[in-house]
Amino acid sequence: MARVQIADLVADAFGPSGAHRSEILAAAVAGGGSPELLAELERLPDRTFATMRDLWDHLPDVPIRLEP
Repeated sequence: MARVQIADLVADAFGPSGAHRSEILAAAVAGGGSPELLAELERLPDRTFATMRDLWDHLPDVPIRLEP
């Protein structure tokens, strides 16, 4: 799992006022996110994130891309 995978799944959850954790999780579920990815997102704090970039502060161990 990498940040680009997360971004692909949850980008649509973000609107002008950001996205709440529950909206991010719902987008990941709807997009067919893996159990591993969903478990990682469930660790996010119960709050609204202004931008997708704000997620990375709470997911520091998730790499940007997977190495081939």
